Parts: sequence; C-alpha cells; structure tokens
Amino acid sequence: MASHHHHDHTQLDWEELAPLLEQGAEINTPALDQAIAWLRDDLLGSERAAAIGQVWDVGSGPGVAACRLAQAFPAAEVLAVDGEDALLRRARARAMRLGIGYRLRTHTADLPGGLCGAGTAELIWTSKTVHHMGDQRAALASLAERLRPGGLLAVAEGGLPTRRLPRDIGIGRPGLEARLDAVMEDWFAAMRGALPETADTVEDWPAMLRAAGLGHVRSRTFLLDLPAPADARVRAHLHAELTRFHEVLGDRLDAEDLTTLGRLLDPDDEAGLLRRPDVFLLSAQTVHTAVRP
Repeated sequence: MASHHHHDHTQLDWEELAPLLEQGAEINTPALDQAIAWLRDDLLGSERAAAIGQVWDVGSGPGVAACRLAQAFPAAEVLAVDGEDALLRRARARAMRLGIGYRLRTHTADLPGGLCGAGTAELIWTSKTVHHMGDQRAALASLAERLRPGGLLAVAEGGLPTRRLPRDIGIGRPGLEARLDAVMEDWFAAMRGALPETADTVEDWPAMLRAAGLGHVRSRTFLLDLPAPADARVRAHLHAELTRFHEVLGDRLDAEDLTTLGRLLDPDDEAGLLRRPDVFLLSAQTVHTAVRP
C-alpha cells in the first residue's frame, strides 16, 4: 500500500489510483521535507546545494517529491522519471500550479534501463521504487552510473510499518494491523518473486550502495507523526488505503479479521475509521545516501 509501483502495470488503472497516490504523498510531506532538508543542509551544504543544476526523482509518481525538490533546490532543473504517463501528467500539472513548471521535465521510462539516454545528475532521489526492480543491486548500480562525480544518491527504502490504530480497538481480536502487515509481507514476497530477472538479495541497503561503487554511505530515518484525533483529510486517505487493501488482499484474512476490517470501513459505524477518536498516522521512512567518487 505504501508504493505506487507494481510489477505488472497492465493490471492497474493509473488514472483511478493517481489521486490516492498523490494524496498519500501530500500527507507525507512533513517527513519528506525533513529528508530533503537533511540532504540539502547536512550532506550537501548550503553553498553547494544552491549551485546544483540537475536533480532527478526516479519513480516520481504524480510528482509531489519532484516539486518539493524543485522548491528546495531553486537553481536546479528537476527530472521526474516514471513508467506511467498518467502520473507524469499530474507531475507537470502540479509544477505548473506551483509556478515551477519551467524547471520540471518529465521522462517516461521503464526502470532502470530507460535512464540510459537521460544524461546525468548531481542529486538522484528515489523512494520505494528500487524494491520493485528484480535485481536491486543492478538497479542501484544503474542509478550510480547516472550520477556525476561527487553526486549524491538518496534511496528511501525500509523503515517501519505504518500504524493507524491502537493495538486493541475494541472490536475483533487485538493486533489487527500486525496481521495486515503479515499479509502485506506475503504479497510483497510473491510480487518480488514474480519480477523479471529477480535476484535474491539481503536488503542491506548501505552494503548494496557500497557494492555499486559509491562511498560516504549514510542512513537516517524520518518520522511522520500525526497524532489522534486525525483530521478528516488523513482519515479519508487511510480509509481509501484500507479500502484498496480490502479489495486486493481481503480474501487472505480470516473471517473475524475480515469482519473487523469491514466495520472499520463502514462510514456509518461508530467504530469505523471515519468516526472513531483514536485514529492517528505514524510512519518511519529510512533514507540511505551515498556519493559517487
């Protein structure tokens, strides 16, 4: 549920999914801004950051991060790269609304091979995208090759599962979200197993970055902490996310958990996500960075 990429794009209606992806990215903006500030101020330094001319967002989706990067690096041209034109159209429209359309370009490409003709960049950002490529080591090596000497690669992968509710929500068995996580892990393993040229890899992201020939490897985790009671916008997004889970993976739940999930999604149920007072949003996203010598 956390990522917009999928191993079989033909199965997805991107026009239908795009608003959900865009809303999720907008809600996550506080954590994204923390990560971008870390890259800009701590890792690059204000003087160098001010002079950066080429920034890429690889796996950009509808362009929320690409536009935040354009705002954070005012001298840069930002390239939003994605495999779906429907999402890139939203990225261009967002940039135009924000008055930065002249600094945002888009590039439609299947990843990672489609980057070969795109040139090079001083900063490459990619979030929850590499894990949808069969050979993650090869994907990182490909991204490293697109960096200019001294360029910085930032890979947002890993972290902790999102939490929205207390362990015991008063209906069904306690620990529902942990069981939803287990279903997602099984789905994720099957998804990765079905990818073209998939390769078993220990997901030690710093080690993989070093294996790609990069150095000065760093990792840091950023929190999105929206405490209860969540506002209507956050509730609506969480409701949409869990509705999609129910549609795609609900048949993997036992009867009791499926009933509980149904009540959570019922807009008229006092125990539902849209009404209960204890709904929150807490997530932790790790960003791994490395520099091309």
